Amino acid sequence: MGRKRLEQVGTLFTPDTILRWHKKLVTKKWDCSNRSKRKSGRPRLPDEVKQLVIRVAKENSSWGYDRIADAVANVGYKISDESVRKILIEQGIEPAPDRKRQTTWNTFLKAHWEVLAAIDFTTVEVWTKGGLVTFYLLFVIELKTRRVHFAGCTMNPHEIWMKQIARNLSDEAEGFLREKQKIIMDRDTTFSESFQMILNQSGTKPIVLPPRSPNLNALIERFFRSLKSECLDRMIFFGENSLRNAVKEYLIHYHEERNHQGLNHQMIEPGEEVGQSAGEIECCERLGGLLNYYYCKVA
Repeated sequence: MGRKRLEQVGTLFTPDTILRWHKKLVTKKWDCSNRSKRKSGRPRLPDEVKQLVIRVAKENSSWGYDRIADAVANVGYKISDESVRKILIEQGIEPAPDRKRQTTWNTFLKAHWEVLAAIDFTTVEVWTKGGLVTFYLLFVIELKTRRVHFAGCTMNPHEIWMKQIARNLSDEAEGFLREKQKIIMDRDTTFSESFQMILNQSGTKPIVLPPRSPNLNALIERFFRSLKSECLDRMIFFGENSLRNAVKEYLIHYHEERNHQGLNHQMIEPGEEVGQSAGEIECCERLGGLLNYYYCKVA
């Protein structure tokens, strides 16, 4: 269509405008600039897939790229072993041969949950005839069940006392550690070589923590927090007997009358009355009302 023809039919636009539009359409047809912006290769993986790969790798240190890819495929995400490799490299996660040599503390605890215990001291000030004296209280906790054993208290946890404690704990008939294979302890020199040797000989291997790492013995530290906030810090003790009685009463409450978040809000040793809704509601008081337990009295 020439200019003359456009002049004849163009009633709304000038011929120059129509020609300019035509040239723009031709140019746009052959413009490849948008194509160059398109990314070549495979589409990017969703973040949820990457996070899943990272999680599987961290939770299974012996798994290689192929097995991780298979596990991800089992939940609906198709991914190649090469993609797994790239994701782990980006996150600084080493290949399986290197990862499986590094056992995390969480993995260690889960692997030995059934046969693992922890031991530690806490202190309390007691009024005696000689004035205010520091008493050392030694407790042992069974990690899986959260059961706690009061091993003893003393003003001086010397080696002879500690060796006797070790013999008591490892006693074949009644020792709290008789079925435990490992016990976690800090680097306190009170847990001497002779103390550890007695435990080792009875089949309970001491696991000594790195320096300044109370977070690695978190369960017994959490117990101490409860013991102090609910009992010890709310009382004044006159003599060792009053201290021992308070600890005894607290442990009964702790095991039989207290719900635990770490156990899905269940009790360690619940009585028959737990969960009963029939009957009169009563309150069991301990230590003058510091510790209360509410239950329905079964007729």
